[in-house]
Amino acid sequence: MKPAVDSVIYKRNNISRETVFQKVTGYLISLSLLLFFSVPASAITIEELTRHIDSLWRGDTSHATMSMTVKTQRYARSMTMEAWSRGKDYSLVVIRAPIKDKGIATLKVKENIWNYLPKINRVTKVPSSMMSGSWMGSHFTNDDLVKESTMEDDYISSISFEGKRNGINIYELTSIPREDAAVVWGKIVMELEQKTLSPYRALYYDEEGILIRTMTFDRPRIIGKRTIPMRLTLQPEDKPEESTVIVYKDIVLDIPLADSFFSLQNLQRRH
Repeated sequence: MKPAVDSVIYKRNNISRETVFQKVTGYLISLSLLLFFSVPASAITIEELTRHIDSLWRGDTSHATMSMTVKTQRYARSMTMEAWSRGKDYSLVVIRAPIKDKGIATLKVKENIWNYLPKINRVTKVPSSMMSGSWMGSHFTNDDLVKESTMEDDYISSISFEGKRNGINIYELTSIPREDAAVVWGKIVMELEQKTLSPYRALYYDEEGILIRTMTFDRPRIIGKRTIPMRLTLQPEDKPEESTVIVYKDIVLDIPLADSFFSLQNLQRRH
C-alpha cells in the first residue's frame, strides 16, 4: 500500500506532523497575544472625560494665583488675582492688583453668586441673567469665572472624533446643553491630547450653531498626577484683534479648605 501523500511530503522535508502542529500552534498563540496587547486595556468613558475637564484646574479643593490681560479696541489692562475653590459648589476670586481694583471679589456658594466692591463696601448678588455678562470688562463671563455650569451636570457629551489630527492624537468632545440646563452656550467642542488628557482648544457656539469664541490652552505643567495648561487665551470670533489671556502662576490642589471659608464675611475680609 502506498503511503498517504501528506506523509510523503512530511518525510521529503524531514519534518513530522508533531513539528508542524507545534509551529502552527505557536504562530496562532503569538498572533492572539499581539492582537490582545494592541487593544487598550480599558477605553476611557465619556463620564471620565467630562469629570476630568470639570475638575482639572480645581481638584477637590484648590488655591491659585494668576494674571489676566485684557485687550480690546478701546483699552488694554492687566490684573492679578487669587482664587480658592471647593468642589463644584464653592469658589472665591479676589483681585490683588492694580490698586484701583484691589479687593474686588466674587463669591459662589452653590447657586448663589455675590460681588464685593471695597471702595463702597458693598456686596451685591449676581442674578442668573447676568451669568453670561462680562467679568471685569474681559471676554470671560461670570459663568467662566466661578464655573457655575459644568460639563458633567449641564451638558450631554459624546466623543465626536478619536484619532490623529494635525499630528496629535486627540479626543474631540462635543457637548450640547441638557434640556433643563440654564447655560450660556448652544454647543461646546473641546479637543484634548489623548496621552495627558490636557485640553488644547475649545470652540463655543451659540444656540444657532454660530461660532462665538475660541479658547486655546498651552504651557502645560504637571501638577500632582495632572497635566494642566497654565495659559488660557480667549479669542472672540467677531473681534479677532481682541483677546483675554489668563496665566496661572501657581496652582495647589487638594488642600484643607472648609465650606465655611466661602462666606460673605470672608468675602469682605479677604480684600
